[in-house]
Amino acid sequence: PSMTQSQKNALIVGASRGLGLGLVETFLARGWHVTATQRSPSPDLARLDAKSLRVETADIDDDAGVAALHDRLASERFDLIFVVAGVATQAHDPLHAVPREVAAQVYLTNAVSPIRFAEAFLDRLAPGGSIALMSSILGSVSLNESGGWETYRASKAALNTLARSFEIRHRAEKISVLILHPGWVRTD
Repeated sequence: PSMTQSQKNALIVGASRGLGLGLVETFLARGWHVTATQRSPSPDLARLDAKSLRVETADIDDDAGVAALHDRLASERFDLIFVVAGVATQAHDPLHAVPREVAAQVYLTNAVSPIRFAEAFLDRLAPGGSIALMSSILGSVSLNESGGWETYRASKAALNTLARSFEIRHRAEKISVLILHPGWVRTD
């Protein structure tokens, strides 16, 4: 590859803090151009002063907002689309103690919305590009030896299952689909 090889381009979805913010910082440090999304304005993201950073606001649970983001990024092609966005609302409460609408929202945000986002943005992926989804070892059914984190665990198990189906559905398109467990990270 020549020295004038074009800059790699990443879309990090859910980058206002924590893992998403750390990924933005890491990819910028490695010379990538990064488009970072936030659900609401993030002071931490705003503090990053990089000419290779574009910040967009969108909520992955809002189909119209995702469609509008898709339109705003019409000219972009991404080598990596990394959906980090997720919630852990009432994660420490057992399922029966979590209101149904809260449990349903955790499932929608952590399992349904990332796959819907990936589906919507598949045409923005560069040839040979990767779609990465932030999962968790807590989503493993067989490794659940300690219990706890019930609605969160179930949502990540569902994400893993849906991601497998997504990859099978798009296998002929020669893209990579990654389901990642970040390990324990000291975030806020």
